[in-house]
Parts: sequence; C-alpha cells; structure tokens
Amino acid sequence: MDTVFLRRIHALIIIEHGTRRAHLAGVTAHPDGSWTTQAARNFLMDRGQRAASVKFLIRDRAGQFTESFDAVFTAEGIRILLSPPQAPRANAVCERMIGTLRRELFDRMLIVSEHHLRRILTGYLIHYNTARPHRTLGQLPPAQAAPGHRRSTSPSIVSAENRSSVASQNEYQIAA
Repeated sequence: MDTVFLRRIHALIIIEHGTRRAHLAGVTAHPDGSWTTQAARNFLMDRGQRAASVKFLIRDRAGQFTESFDAVFTAEGIRILLSPPQAPRANAVCERMIGTLRRELFDRMLIVSEHHLRRILTGYLIHYNTARPHRTLGQLPPAQAAPGHRRSTSPSIVSAENRSSVASQNEYQIAA
C-alpha cells in the first residue's frame, strides 16, 4: 500500500481458509524476517488454544518469510506449504482478499501513515469478519457461519476502529 506521501507500507494479514476469518498480524514500512517472525509469534499467542486446530499454513516465497518464520509455525505442529512461483491461483483465497481490500477499501481512501493504515484495516477487518457476507459461507459473515460451512481452519498469509470508514460500504443484505 502506498501512502499519499509515496511511502510504501506493508500489512501482514492471516486468513483462515475454512471460516474466511481474517486477522491483522501487523503493519510496517520495513517487513524483514525478524518482523514477520515476531508477527507470527504474536498471532499464535493471540490465538491461544485455538492454534491447535491449524493444520497447515500456505504462504508465498517472499523474502521476508524466513526459516525462523516457518520455525514458529512448525514448533506448533503446523505444516508449511509454499505456493509455486508466480502462480496466484495456487492461493486464490489470499489473492481474493488482496482484491477485496483494494476494491472495498484502498480505492476509496487515501492512507497517510502506518498508524492510519492499522486503524483502517482494524476497523475493516471487524466489518469483514462480523458483517460482510461471503458467498462461500452461504452469504453469512465468518462470525455467524455455522460449523458445517467450515471446510478447513488452515490460514494463509497475505503480504499487503475507524467505524465511519467502514460504514460507507455499500452491501446487499438478505431479505426475508
């Protein structure tokens, strides 16, 4: 994500495949190996006992995902799967999330700083997880999906509380 000051900021978002629940792991201007490793530790610590349900992690081959990043997940018994080089369809859930963020958020808003991006993404992900309908989940948001809709709880990595910015979303609601 580029700011209005032409400074690039990166966000690490983790998506659970089966539930489509998205988690913001961090925002930084300099995503190096130590930063992504710490973000992985923080994510697993926040998940607590629910981390045991994660079986594998699909990630791309970006340089910031180092061996220490992988080690954080393998220590928890999570298998690391690398997507093939230049094959965006191999991790379609992440590619869809990137497109969704662009269409629903970044095309409508100018980002000023890391703090601003963190606030906007936090607010949007609350909306995404609790109110935004998902076709895969029978038009339910991830927080309301029945256990039968959950195909897997394996997360993917996407390497991209302002309620008023989220309130401007134009969405259809199921009637009747």
